[in-house]
Amino acid sequence: MTFDEKAIDWLAAVLADAAAAEIMPRFRRLDRGDIRLKTSAADLVTEADINAERVITARLRERYPEAMIVGEEAHSENPALLHGLGEAPLAFVIDPVDGTFNFASGMPLFGVMLAVVVRGETVAGIIHDPVGKDWLIGAKGAGSHVRHANGRLEKARVAESVPLSEMTGAISFSHLPEPERSRLARNHVQSLSQFNYRCAACEYRLLATGFGHYVIYNKLMPWDHLAGVLIHAEAGGYSARFDGSAYNASHVGGGLLVAPSRESWDELRRKLWAE
Repeated sequence: MTFDEKAIDWLAAVLADAAAAEIMPRFRRLDRGDIRLKTSAADLVTEADINAERVITARLRERYPEAMIVGEEAHSENPALLHGLGEAPLAFVIDPVDGTFNFASGMPLFGVMLAVVVRGETVAGIIHDPVGKDWLIGAKGAGSHVRHANGRLEKARVAESVPLSEMTGAISFSHLPEPERSRLARNHVQSLSQFNYRCAACEYRLLATGFGHYVIYNKLMPWDHLAGVLIHAEAGGYSARFDGSAYNASHVGGGLLVAPSRESWDELRRKLWAE
């Protein structure tokens, strides 16, 4: 099964509609009772996450009743939802509010993410920015584009490969074990500068549009990475797990290094992990 432009347009509109109805009306208007801890003080869920996912899921079920649908919040209630994602004939993976900590804090760095997966292969990815009211969209074999609020399309392209000393990057340290965490922290300073948005949606956008060079993640939940990795690849980038193997919909571990090219990936893997 392939997804044509009309199908992707429909999906992009579904994300925007959910954001307009369930996310933005709650931005900077959340009561304390609207925010709950999931696994830690840095892992939150809000009424916006829950309601946006409910709306998106309902719309998807209407149009694609046979599809597998995996939402982050539904998975929190039923982890078995992930079973079979790598084999499903058609699946949708939803992150209703990526960057929930930022959203709950009143910071405008969050996004709505959706990946379309066919028999384990991500064939389309959409990242919607509810604040900027635009989208970053990638389709397998068709490239990646920023679709602006006025309808204008802008081709997305990763940054040119440069030496580590000229790179800007980010490492998500919270799920890294020792001594790897300390090793990466020590070597990370060899790069030109660092960023950390606490939001994969924003970080993948930065890389896919050429304003950053690399990110390193250790926890690989599919709603955080499937859409972003496909978009980044279609923008010319290269990603692989820490052992060099390809990342796919079945992986929830093994780490992920995202870089502008295979050559950059090799340099980052060698220098950032150096003893």
